Amino acid sequence: MHFHVLGTLEVWDGERLITPSAPKQRSVLALLLASAGEVIPAEALMEELWEGNPPASAQTTLQTYVYQLRKLLSRGGEAPARSPRLVTKHGGYLITLEDGVLDAVEFEHLVGLAGGHLEAGEVERASGALRRALGLWHGSALADVVLGPRLAIYATRLEELRLHALKLKVEAQMRMGRYQELIGELKQLTALYQLDEWFHLQLMEALSRASRRHEALEVYRSLRHVLRSELGLEPSVEMQRLQQAVLTAGHPGGG
Repeated sequence: MHFHVLGTLEVWDGERLITPSAPKQRSVLALLLASAGEVIPAEALMEELWEGNPPASAQTTLQTYVYQLRKLLSRGGEAPARSPRLVTKHGGYLITLEDGVLDAVEFEHLVGLAGGHLEAGEVERASGALRRALGLWHGSALADVVLGPRLAIYATRLEELRLHALKLKVEAQMRMGRYQELIGELKQLTALYQLDEWFHLQLMEALSRASRRHEALEVYRSLRHVLRSELGLEPSVEMQRLQQAVLTAGHPGGG
């Protein structure tokens, strides 16, 4: 049995999709997966599900959701020792998972691995790990789950790690000299993250190294317009230095 949270919430039993359909039951499962290996107090689950105003029947309803989830988890074809376990413990609930069954955990592992490869100068290996990590994503984290405060924090953390992974991937490709290949992807990233100077800086660098100086300068002008209109700020000193280098046909670190 495998669980996906990097996109829509999905539960796969082999090749069968057996995700719960009831919205609150899906939220309970997402909360348990987000804290796999840790006990979540029943009170915290009820607060999340009913936005701080649980009805009198909340505890009974929560117990029903947990019972239904236990039935769902018992449908898997794994041996009992390897099946996900959902237990009641210390006034709360705990789900335990085997390694490799939750995509978010695998994603974090691969990003950590890639960071280590980059630090060691193993750029090709880092790039490969990052491709696998980012390939696990199929939309926004928990895209079809109602997010209370706990789940919103979890989803935000995953999205921040996704952004970090994207930057590591760009860094790896830049270090391998794949400037021309990166330009299209960086244009998409600068459109998606309009206020993130780092992506604009990398796009300027890639365009300049690909002898597309006019386009590199246009990236600077566009970013400066957005920063001034949205935030009342000027581009960073690093961006300004790169602009000057492109204007004078020079280039940081090379001719």
